[in-house]
Amino acid sequence: MTNKVFSRRKLGYLPFLLPSLAGVMVFTFLPFADSVRRSFCTAVTGDFVGVNNYKAVFSNEAFRLAVKNTVKFVGVCLPLLISVSFLAAYALSRLKYIRLIKSVLLFPLAVPTAALVLVWQILFSDSGYINNILTSHGHSAVSFLSSSASFWVLVGSYIWKNLGYTVLLWLTGIMSVSTAVIDAAKVDGANDRQILFRIILPELKPTLYTITIISFLNSFKVFREAYLVAGAYPDRHIYLLQHLFNNWFVNMDLDKMAAAAVMVFAVILGAIILLRKAWDKEEQT
Repeated sequence: MTNKVFSRRKLGYLPFLLPSLAGVMVFTFLPFADSVRRSFCTAVTGDFVGVNNYKAVFSNEAFRLAVKNTVKFVGVCLPLLISVSFLAAYALSRLKYIRLIKSVLLFPLAVPTAALVLVWQILFSDSGYINNILTSHGHSAVSFLSSSASFWVLVGSYIWKNLGYTVLLWLTGIMSVSTAVIDAAKVDGANDRQILFRIILPELKPTLYTITIISFLNSFKVFREAYLVAGAYPDRHIYLLQHLFNNWFVNMDLDKMAAAAVMVFAVILGAIILLRKAWDKEEQT
């Protein structure tokens, strides 16, 4: 009887879910299925060509450069964002007026990415504030946006944009740690370092997993910041989604870019599966 009532309740929720499910189907699954189909066909005639499009993508030097730049960006941003945000969250958790601080942390999320990047361009352009400070102290100006330094400008803008949200996730995890356990440890003579590494950090493993997944996806999909910061110099500083955008919507190279998009999806999905397996293995030990 209970199972029947529960089943009826689940069916009662279905009409409310149908609009969202229809949107996901129309705007996510169907376009992805069409991309998979296009990746095995020619763009003009639609003739089946097998894996020729994938071979062409792999042999494309611009695609390999975009992959290299994206992997480098993820490899730098992911540990940097996780570590800096945790240190900031741990320090903030020991302060008063935490509600006011949370509101301030959300400010970067309210700023449009275009406005954020414009600020960074004003700061780091050839005639920007940073170069004005350098030249006023007798140093030569640095081409931050047209040299390898643009990578670090992009990293800085990305971390500044996402730091507040990540800090809030850490704060939520830290605040959920039982204060009774921490107080008992203090009574037993544990210092702050021991409490951090023996109590707080082990309790934050689920939070770390969530932050790692979200940060990995966001950093791998970096587009707006890269397009606006380094968009004027695409040959040397192009990233995966920039490469897909330029060749799909500008050059209309639909078949090869469909293959590239499928490969990007496969890489992201594979990385998430590996992270999940590593997490499950850690939970079992």
